[in-house]
Amino acid sequence: MTVHHLPEEVVAFARRLRGLVAELDEGAGWYGVFRQRDPDGMRACLDGTEVPPWDVVEALLQDLAAARERTAGAGTVPAETVRVRESHAAAVAAYDRRPGGRAALHRRLASMAREQAGAARRGQELVALLGTVPEGSPQADRLAHDLAWVRDDHARATARVEELGARLAALPEPPAPPPPPPAPAPARPARRRPRGARYAWLDDEDDAGPDAPDPGPVPEPVPDLPATASAPRGARFGGGTAAPETPHPTPHRTDHPTPHHTGHPTPNTPTPHDTVTTLLRLRADGRSGEAHALLCEAATWPAARLPELAAALDRAGLGPDWATLLWEAAAALPPERLVDLVGALSADGRDQDARQLLHQGVARPTAETAAAVLALDESGRTEEARVLIAAFVRSRTAEDAARLAAYAPHRLVPHLLAAAREAAVTSPSHERDLVHALRVAGLTAP
Repeated sequence: MTVHHLPEEVVAFARRLRGLVAELDEGAGWYGVFRQRDPDGMRACLDGTEVPPWDVVEALLQDLAAARERTAGAGTVPAETVRVRESHAAAVAAYDRRPGGRAALHRRLASMAREQAGAARRGQELVALLGTVPEGSPQADRLAHDLAWVRDDHARATARVEELGARLAALPEPPAPPPPPPAPAPARPARRRPRGARYAWLDDEDDAGPDAPDPGPVPEPVPDLPATASAPRGARFGGGTAAPETPHPTPHRTDHPTPHHTGHPTPNTPTPHDTVTTLLRLRADGRSGEAHALLCEAATWPAARLPELAAALDRAGLGPDWATLLWEAAAALPPERLVDLVGALSADGRDQDARQLLHQGVARPTAETAAAVLALDESGRTEEARVLIAAFVRSRTAEDAARLAAYAPHRLVPHLLAAAREAAVTSPSHERDLVHALRVAGLTAP
């Protein structure tokens, strides 16, 4: 497939991706890592000859959020995430429909399953080794560093196995195979690409022709790596490593409280003062990647402790770091914990932060937004539920709103219609479009 014959959807997504990276520093963040490790692959994605997997796009969106925090603020990134995701979905669907698309998906799925299994094995080995060395020793730090990157490899491979499987399932059934060809076509030389899930957005085994038959079943997915306190967590990878700006970080080591912790720190849990002290040191040393990893970890703290951290960050002049933490929490926390954090912020008088968290949360999957709205409603936080619904209606399509309503029509349709009426003051089509989408979906107001 040449540049001159790219599907329209692929061209549109490549144009949007180029606009996104135009705001980024070529030598920093994940964009810098991707450009350094696989410049040809990154260039192919920007040209439109390849469509990157979603985890790569999501990492670039995280870079964009950080860049805008330093300039105009991060308020536009959640809405932009929705638009980029829709454009990406259209592009991969068009890309997969090209001749040979099914076989290419099978090859990539098999490659990612092998990457996933290999990362799991390496992770198990590193976890075992961590148990044999003293905590805080140079050996432990080195092993934790290696484990952080292995967890990143595993999380990315796992995400891509799921994405590729969904893309295969979305393709129509293939036609019956033609009769075998009088001689075989000459094999093309294989392209060599950097190994590892972080950079494997192109075919690792591209020596088959574009119309090669399906290579057969792929290996079964492997289980996740075991949880370990040595490996930081990040929103981009659903619990994997938060990436630093350089290819080889030294992750900050902490012990995580359990999700249902009471909110009181244990002896091994960092205090807000400890976290602020560490952040100041990392910022002074220019180690912003590790600072971001630390903020990702803090986003998983019990909700009751985060207002205290917010106050400590404000006193230290680290307000932008608090904005980053809120963004990570909005992207990573499950609905019930997101609701807990909204309540904790409101109870502490940080109503603006609570609203910001809800506005950023609308970029999450529709099912999670529905769960958060219902949880807010059930806990008596009707104002927060209204804010979340209003942000959803203003930033998502009417069809998305109808899908949201389907999770609990009698409870959600009135909220959505009320929000659409408010939005209609500045955009009259909001209510009309929502009413039409509800009618098409077979949903009406109770």
